[in-house]
Amino acid sequence: MKLDNKIMLITYADSMGKNLTDLNYVMDKFFSDVVGGVHILPFYPSSGDRGFAPLTYLEVQNDFGTWNQVGELSEKFTMMFDFMINHISKSSEFFKDFVEKKDMSKYKDYFIRYKEFWPDGEPNKEQVDKIYKRKPRAPYFEVEFSDGTTEKVWCTFDEEQIDLDITKEATREFIKNTLIHLCEKGASVIRIDAFAYATKKVDTSCFFLEPETWELLEFLQNVVEPYEVAILPEIHEHYSIQLKLAEKGYWVYDFALPLLVLHTLYSKDSKRLLDWLKICPRKQFTTLDTHDGIGIVDAADLMSPAEIEQTKEHLFSKGANVKRVYNTMEYNNLDVYQLNCTYYSALGDDDDKYLLARAIQFFTPGIPQVYYVGLLAGKNDIELLESTKVGRNINRHYYTVEEIEQEVKRPLLKKLFALMRFRNTYPAFDGDIYIDDTADINTLKITWKKDNYYCVLDADLLEARFTIKYMDIEANAEKLLVFE
Repeated sequence: MKLDNKIMLITYADSMGKNLTDLNYVMDKFFSDVVGGVHILPFYPSSGDRGFAPLTYLEVQNDFGTWNQVGELSEKFTMMFDFMINHISKSSEFFKDFVEKKDMSKYKDYFIRYKEFWPDGEPNKEQVDKIYKRKPRAPYFEVEFSDGTTEKVWCTFDEEQIDLDITKEATREFIKNTLIHLCEKGASVIRIDAFAYATKKVDTSCFFLEPETWELLEFLQNVVEPYEVAILPEIHEHYSIQLKLAEKGYWVYDFALPLLVLHTLYSKDSKRLLDWLKICPRKQFTTLDTHDGIGIVDAADLMSPAEIEQTKEHLFSKGANVKRVYNTMEYNNLDVYQLNCTYYSALGDDDDKYLLARAIQFFTPGIPQVYYVGLLAGKNDIELLESTKVGRNINRHYYTVEEIEQEVKRPLLKKLFALMRFRNTYPAFDGDIYIDDTADINTLKITWKKDNYYCVLDADLLEARFTIKYMDIEANAEKLLVFE
């Protein structure tokens, strides 16, 4: 199905009901006209990281359902699937064959062996220090082969996620075949997870290397282009990287927006947000919340260090049921550059502020994505957090079908869904944006125009209230969007 400019839901296969059957049911019953797309987070058999350590892409995890149920969704919605280009599961047939057969394995070229990568077989301290890494040491996993020998292979993230050598012909063939498979199974967009970590070279950061990055993207693009499928590189880093990608015509994420919107609503000052809206990519997916935390590094230099610290402090002091400790190693938080909290609770479980935050997102250039917890304006799940001691689980509540049936009756959600329907159907959002920066910093005014259609978001940040005016062409009159 062709990608269109409508709101896309982000969800796990088992987060809105127990499985894909339940997901199909709730999408049909409650959300068929609220979202136009669905990003199902990894639904393949996996050995860890909530699906991000895939064993194979050829199957759907048994607990979730079958490809037929994924296909049912793809008939009604544009679909985004994940491909983890940086790694594969330690429990995959590829790595297990390598462990068993070592140099005789047909998959031996899939993996980055320290003895071959580093000139001296091991990195020196200077080389380790240069690596953009997620661990306080060189990123490796020590393999014990069936013949009793041991060897280090590159491992950026969890030990269940063994890095792939994207420079080898065999790995490229695996990547190509997998992408084609996902295209044929109904993907409209393939999200390239952990993309910037995939390029590696001695004496570098091994992160978003140039020109290697551009060669890799061109390879990926050439594979999916015949299927009219888009690729979306997933990168959490300085906003300038997104601008680089956008300059070359690739889809990007606006991961800076979540913190900028929080800063705007906390400080009641629109300047930083408006400055970003003037320069942000137009071909992008916008987010306020995802399965990860609220990004900090993404907004660096769009906000001053002091403003970032003030925003974090406000979240911990004014947010609902959120503490600093949830963002530490005590709760297995590996990324100090993200904050663990639902977006609704980050705004103090305040309905007016939350609705305004979503209005701002929907008036930002790009295709909006709304995470399932955000779709239901979910509060921090302290029970799940404490039972698992995983910081990100504060924002990963498992909703039953019965819970969803109750949640959608909330007045806030009725208003949110009306706003989403307007964003999905009003033609001006396919036109041009106009930013008004002449007004008071405590206000926000954004206009979209296409032909004779126009709509205007006018917000009072002091009161956390807003109106949306739009031209009703059939009635030949300007109207206010009314929330039933």
